[in-house]
Amino acid sequence: MTELDARLCAAVAAYAVETVEALVAAGADPDRVLLRAVEGGSPAVVSALLDTRGTPLPEAERDRLLVAARWWYERGAEGELRRLTGAAGPADTRWVRDGDDRVEEVTLGGRTVRGGHGAVLTQLEWRCRILTPVGELMARAVRYGDEQHVDGSAACWVLLSRQSAETWREVVAYHRHPSPAHRAFVADFLGLGRLMSGVTDHAPWYEKRRAELLPGWAATERDAGVLARVLRLVSEEDLPEAREFGLRYAGHPDPRVRSRVPWMFDRPLDPETTRALCGLARDPDAGVRAEAAGVLGGEELGEPDRAVLLALLRDADPRVRHRAVRVTARGADRSPEVTEALAELLDAEEQDIRLSAAYGLALRDDPRTAEAYARVGPLGPEFEHDTRPDGLWRWRLRNEPNG
Repeated sequence: MTELDARLCAAVAAYAVETVEALVAAGADPDRVLLRAVEGGSPAVVSALLDTRGTPLPEAERDRLLVAARWWYERGAEGELRRLTGAAGPADTRWVRDGDDRVEEVTLGGRTVRGGHGAVLTQLEWRCRILTPVGELMARAVRYGDEQHVDGSAACWVLLSRQSAETWREVVAYHRHPSPAHRAFVADFLGLGRLMSGVTDHAPWYEKRRAELLPGWAATERDAGVLARVLRLVSEEDLPEAREFGLRYAGHPDPRVRSRVPWMFDRPLDPETTRALCGLARDPDAGVRAEAAGVLGGEELGEPDRAVLLALLRDADPRVRHRAVRVTARGADRSPEVTEALAELLDAEEQDIRLSAAYGLALRDDPRTAEAYARVGPLGPEFEHDTRPDGLWRWRLRNEPNG
């Protein structure tokens, strides 16, 4: 074994994905560690190794990896570690990031593995052109009951990649399943499919089917978490029923549902939708108030509705103030009352709020703009691509042409 290969083994054991990629690019042999990576249960590491191959896996190697992945998946990471180590004590389990997703990392008997074997198996099957039954992929997706688990995201990605009407219908049929976890997966599948619609040849077909499915589902869904997902899809699809559902669910007992309502309405708001949003702006849940602020802040409001926006700008919760000032700064309401509320926020502890307030004053050509930006203070590198700091020099171009 070369030194590069030895370092690659260590990187695979440490789940150091970037190091794995760099070592393979430098000449380390990925085939030497593929089985170890599969058993280690990290889909990110397995992908990093497989992506470097220019040719398909040999049949014998392919079968060996598939058997190993299925073996670990069916027994579970902790169960297989107990069999291998003979350890009887409690396992040390923690959740970690694996690529863009979450997975449990289990340590027992001096060995550590990650529990992403379902995702590893799904990846391998897809790369080996094995069309796993939809029901089996769905079972993997919901096995752990964690919405961000890597097994679920891998199943969703493969099902979308198949791009067939038959697969789409089989997946979507689970929106009637008695388990909320299955229905939530369907909603996530539809949402990700909408994002990917620009890269498929069948986008119009999928769009039509989503438009046919979603209104009936939104009207009958009883699980609040799933309903919130479905309402998001209804609003993103810009369906004509969105307004009706927004008004219907504005008083829903679950804040996850109420927080979707502000985005169900067309802008500019009409009197009825304005009343609904003003009610949500007084919601006991800060997250709901923040979402209402995200819409109301962009509107030109009259009295007494403007008083609701002013209350959001002065809300006790910083999340609400943050959203309210961000949107109001660019919003249509240029009244003196709103301008003064923005000026008050220059005393806020949070620099981001002060920056939005100064930006709002600049857009309103307020004479206090230069002083406002001075009170924002020096900005760190996180604001490098932010457009709000540019408000000062643009204000000067408009108001100090000879300065």
